[in-house]
Amino acid sequence: MGVARPEGADAPVSAPEAAAWSTGRAVVGIDEVGRGAWAGPLTVGAVVLDPAHLPAGVRDSKRLTPARREAVATTVHATALVGIGSASNTEIDTVGLAAALTLAVGRALDAVLGGAGAPTDPLVLVDGPHDLVRRPGVDVATLVGGDAASVSIAAASVVAKVDRDARMVDADAHHPGYGFARNRGYPAPEHVTALARLGPCALHRHSWAPIARLVQPTLEV
Repeated sequence: MGVARPEGADAPVSAPEAAAWSTGRAVVGIDEVGRGAWAGPLTVGAVVLDPAHLPAGVRDSKRLTPARREAVATTVHATALVGIGSASNTEIDTVGLAAALTLAVGRALDAVLGGAGAPTDPLVLVDGPHDLVRRPGVDVATLVGGDAASVSIAAASVVAKVDRDARMVDADAHHPGYGFARNRGYPAPEHVTALARLGPCALHRHSWAPIARLVQPTLEV
């Protein structure tokens, strides 16, 4: 199976992708967004690209403007198999960040591998040094800096970022005052200032130290 690179597709085809595609195997790119936020979900994208028709303009989501990210995400959704998995702030509080990340990855994978016509025996390519899939029988390769080194991971980073950003824009209307539409739940100055003034809302990660300090009284010795 040949790998076609259209003009403008900035993310490269990594060695694991090329090797898998050369034997006809599908590749599932995995990336997450929201790990360092103080509010909102952790969101994971899973993308299975067609190596003969790679979408143009795909690159690490952090290197794209919001408008360009949305355009690229639309193209990826139209040309690839896409799954989105999330873990809520409540789940993060309940099971911890690492376990919540595994939950979100599993949900994203189920969305692309659980339906009719889903690829069998794919290579799952994960951004970073750790196996976030943790499923027996699933072939996983990790790639440090994968959002810049792999077109599949870069595509996953784009769809995850666009999905989570849209959720946080919607959250801003239901939880005004924190600037979620602009800071996406990350600890930007306006968010930190609003927390001190308003206290946390239902979307905050209440188990995280900066939030917990606001809802638990300080004990004086």
